[in-house]
Amino acid sequence: MDIREAQSAASELLSQAKAQGATAVELHLGEFSFKAEFAPPVFAVPAAAAAPAPLAAPQPAPAAEEPAAPAIEGTPVPSPIVGTYYSSPSPEDEPFVTVGQEVKKGDVLCIVEAMKMLNEIQSPCDGKVARIYLQNGELVEYGQTVMVIQ
Repeated sequence: MDIREAQSAASELLSQAKAQGATAVELHLGEFSFKAEFAPPVFAVPAAAAAPAPLAAPQPAPAAEEPAAPAIEGTPVPSPIVGTYYSSPSPEDEPFVTVGQEVKKGDVLCIVEAMKMLNEIQSPCDGKVARIYLQNGELVEYGQTVMVIQ
């Protein structure tokens, strides 16, 4: 085995060992020996900024007389993953559903893209789309209600 073959083999083995979480590796390939130690990954943690001390006790704000939005009854449709909400299969196409549209259990309501994978969200029940909470292209969180079916 010449030095180039040994270096190539050692490089491949060291890469695999590091990928599997090894902290040190010692290799003996014929007349060649290699030893490597890997430092554990260092993650920077941002320091929390200290909040300034209040000078005086805060006074409660007067309650605003704002009418509450009427609660929409029905079955909420949550996002099963974090990703980007799309109302249609492509920008040129019509949305899968619109408010007021009748849907059947299993109908595709929208798509959530996560890591270049398009995940269809299907209707959990028969009914009518009562409200859609997101706009096309908006980010959606896990468990966030996408729409409500009545």
